[in-house]
Amino acid sequence: MSQLFSPYTLGELTLANRIVIAPMCQYSAEDGRATDWHIIHLGHLALSGAGLLFLEATAVEPEGRISPFDLGLWSDETEAALAKALAAVRAHSDMPIGIQLGHAGRKASVAQPWAGGGQLGLDQGGWQTLAPSAVAFEGHARAPHALTADEIARLVESFALAAKRSVRLGLDAIELHGAHGYLLHQFLSPLSNRREDAYGGSLENRMRFPLAVFEAVKAAVPSSFPVGIRVSGTDWVEGGWDIEQTLTFASALQARGCSFIDVSGGGLSAAQKIPLGPSYQVPMARAVKQATGLPTMAVGLITEADQAEAIIGTGDADFVALARGMLYDPRWPWHAAAQLGATVKPPSQYLRSQPRQLRNLFG
Repeated sequence: MSQLFSPYTLGELTLANRIVIAPMCQYSAEDGRATDWHIIHLGHLALSGAGLLFLEATAVEPEGRISPFDLGLWSDETEAALAKALAAVRAHSDMPIGIQLGHAGRKASVAQPWAGGGQLGLDQGGWQTLAPSAVAFEGHARAPHALTADEIARLVESFALAAKRSVRLGLDAIELHGAHGYLLHQFLSPLSNRREDAYGGSLENRMRFPLAVFEAVKAAVPSSFPVGIRVSGTDWVEGGWDIEQTLTFASALQARGCSFIDVSGGGLSAAQKIPLGPSYQVPMARAVKQATGLPTMAVGLITEADQAEAIIGTGDADFVALARGMLYDPRWPWHAAAQLGATVKPPSQYLRSQPRQLRNLFG
């Protein structure tokens, strides 16, 4: 029996298999509101046969968007627009849907990737960015505003309010975005956090804000509701955030009731040196799983069915999370099931598409 296609339970949420569709920014919202594009995008992914679908990084306040076109969940208007998109998707799919809540910090206020991705001027629709310290991200001419203690407390509440909206929307899980150089990661890494107060300096201090956000979100949702986090296991920069610090952070999260950890890497500094290759980030997921026993998600150039099966079968991680590969092949789980002798559940409208040589693919 394929381990990749075995079920798994997170809290009261049971997933049909271990394939997760990772959050993928679409840069297609209007003032934080989901649009018809999200219905199309999420709709076809929800028919893919994966076990869990995560919405893209969703900002908890307008200043937390990466670009002016990012999805948000900070108002009744953004909640209503997302409710409309989710209703359309759920009308034709019972796939569990989670949300990634985040804040871009100093990496905010940039153009869409296909428009160059550079920092937007204040006269170009950009805004003043926020960060633990007034240290600009590489290539950004405008430095961020260093958050005050009062502003940090306000942001913690913004995450909690977005979590309450997520529950009201009927979403099935929350993943906090603590990776890829965004705000929570900026507090964790000594490369971006130069503070000299209770939120900077020692590892304990640098973890204080991300842990406060986790605690607030956990308190805002039902006790059985899965709340996890995506982390960068390393900055891939000497003197930055690394796997040893990640393990300490993971243990602190475990003590606070974390449901899962999604282990990625990099994104904080242009000086990063990443040893790219198939499954290159899986060892970090394995280290977190071995140290804490927490359910882990592995990411990073996972493209083949046998590769994903091996990750799950050897216990390196409990889930594989696919992003670009799923955009390229939205039926990746179907094809993996065919290769591994497993089954998937298609919509009734697609039952006739089962190849003759794969008579058991659709169960």
